[in-house]
Amino acid sequence: MSRFNPYEHVNLKLNDDGTCTRLLNLPPAKTNADPSSGEPVLSKDAIVNDERNTKVRLYLPIVCTSDNKRLPVVIYFHGCAWVHFTADNPALHLDRQWTAGTIPAIVILVIYRLAPENRLPAQYEDAEDTLLWTKKQFEDPNGDPWLRNYGDSSQCFISGAGNGGNIVFFAALRGVELDLNPLKFIGLIMNQPLFGGKQRTDSEVRFATDQIIPLPVLDLIWELALPKGTDRNHRYCNPMLEGPHQEKIKLLPPCLVLGFGMDPLIDRQQEFVQMLMKHGVKVEAHFDEVGFHRIDIVDARRRAGLLKITKEFIHTQIAYNSTDHQLDTNDHYLDTHHSDHHLKD
Repeated sequence: MSRFNPYEHVNLKLNDDGTCTRLLNLPPAKTNADPSSGEPVLSKDAIVNDERNTKVRLYLPIVCTSDNKRLPVVIYFHGCAWVHFTADNPALHLDRQWTAGTIPAIVILVIYRLAPENRLPAQYEDAEDTLLWTKKQFEDPNGDPWLRNYGDSSQCFISGAGNGGNIVFFAALRGVELDLNPLKFIGLIMNQPLFGGKQRTDSEVRFATDQIIPLPVLDLIWELALPKGTDRNHRYCNPMLEGPHQEKIKLLPPCLVLGFGMDPLIDRQQEFVQMLMKHGVKVEAHFDEVGFHRIDIVDARRRAGLLKITKEFIHTQIAYNSTDHQLDTNDHYLDTHHSDHHLKD
């Protein structure tokens, strides 16, 4: 019987110099920004940081540009176990098109640097760069016309799946220390976020043979992503442990956390929700009892269900923030509330 190889499972080949060769060869999905093309959702690429080669792909539902109603802005971090995908990945591209058209919203897909060539916190740095880049587009008279003409800077969200959900959390923690005006982030969306720790949880043991992220793969991706010399009790992996980041959690906007009961990560995700609530963050959690990690990748019905919940959360937050109400002590927004501690993650 052949021995399970986690590198093969995630389509990677480890090179002698510590880099990886990515073995997924998919036909690229190209952008189309031509309004006369008949595409319901237009797309284009932009550079966020030349030095780091950080890019974003923007999606604009063209059918929503004919009226004067502005669209919410959703900054999205994809899942890839830290090691895969560019904006040209066809499944990722089509999924963001679908999301932009369904909500509807301007979606900013962040193409962050990948591990192991770029270990954490490189991905959080790319997230911070993207927040500041988005702010600049609204401030600059020569900023991106899609955002300036059709985006609503008071209706911003940060969203992500898998390790992208992890990035959402740490991007938001960085955001509370930044002057992001005129952006107002009114919600965080974390779909099956990736967290871990040295001590095995019951769900990690019970679902160790998960078809997407079996336990050896879970161990491998943290080995490739975490800073050298650290372990899985580092806050990037296990933010539930005490650390300087805990002091900023109370400043986060309302959160939507999605998960499935047969995911090895479900115990971590539920502990994460409890941590948020302990700090006074408003949380909406949906945990379906049946379903493995990232079942939405292979099950269109589940994917549609998650998008429906996400759409409802976004519209609820927009409606709440559009009403004339006095903020109570538990209402925190990344544009106006900043940490006094000035701590990095």
